Amino acid sequence: MDLRVVWFILLGILLAGYAILDGFDLGVGILHLGARDDRERRIFMNSIGPLWDGNEVWLVTFGGALFAAFPEAYATAFSAFYLPFMLLLFALIFRAVSLELRGKRPSRVWRGFWDWAFCLASLAAALLFGVAVGDSMLGIPIGPDHEFAGTLPGLLRPYALLVGALNASLLALHGAIYLHLKTTGALQRRVRGWMWRAFGIFLALYLATTVMTLARVPRALANFERMPWLWAVVGVSILSLANVPRCLYLRRSGWAFLSSAAAIASLVALFGAALYPNLIVSSLDPAWSLTVLSAASSERTLRIMALIAALGLPFVLGYTAVVYWVFRGKVEIGRLSY
Repeated sequence: MDLRVVWFILLGILLAGYAILDGFDLGVGILHLGARDDRERRIFMNSIGPLWDGNEVWLVTFGGALFAAFPEAYATAFSAFYLPFMLLLFALIFRAVSLELRGKRPSRVWRGFWDWAFCLASLAAALLFGVAVGDSMLGIPIGPDHEFAGTLPGLLRPYALLVGALNASLLALHGAIYLHLKTTGALQRRVRGWMWRAFGIFLALYLATTVMTLARVPRALANFERMPWLWAVVGVSILSLANVPRCLYLRRSGWAFLSSAAAIASLVALFGAALYPNLIVSSLDPAWSLTVLSAASSERTLRIMALIAALGLPFVLGYTAVVYWVFRGKVEIGRLSY
């Protein structure tokens, strides 16, 4: 297979890994203010405390791989989304700061401020990721020099905002299922209600986004005509989403979490299938779009990167598996907890 296509697929795998792993701790942050007291909020933070920084490594790796494999697309993306990317970086940093500083003082005002910061930063990050996906689907105003020729308000289109809301609701659902796995007692029973409400909101937004995508982005199905096997990804997506409420009803939270993870991965795959062979679509002229073929690094660079990935990926997966195994089970609040 062409190495440029291989790296397009690998970027999708990295993005899916980030969406699944950092997705649930963003979801926990979105739900954070639903906790009733300081102890419950500490439980929420400690449920992701040992994991969140490792999860974000997937995003850093995705950015580095995009820069090395498709540098022109990386540069064009920053020319278009520079301010949104800075806002996203600020939100991710603020989440980390909130986790570390909240427990440094017992003051209710101090902790209340960081609780709000943690929740709003998580929500902002989820929305910004979704808006970026929506704009990528619609296309952005890129000129013949591959520089952004639009304005920031022009990126806040109804469809992009709808995808942002869809992403936030999906991550809230993913986070609620994760919290159900990590909590006990009355808190776990309340979280169970959150899962059902989050799923209802997500389902409504999912149906609306599907209709809007078919209406606003007709080229999204172009690859499905050439590669009919892609409909299998659609089937996986639908079955995964349908299995979430089934598992919730049967009280199988572990399987519900795996189903939501599969749904996230399949949605990332569908995004890639709709975009390919483009990396960045120009809304001014399709001829000015950046594609997998036109924006790639040299074959030698891609070959060296593939070798590094083959050597490094097993270590990343092994480290991730060990960390999740060590910190499995219910959350317990101790003297050194957040």
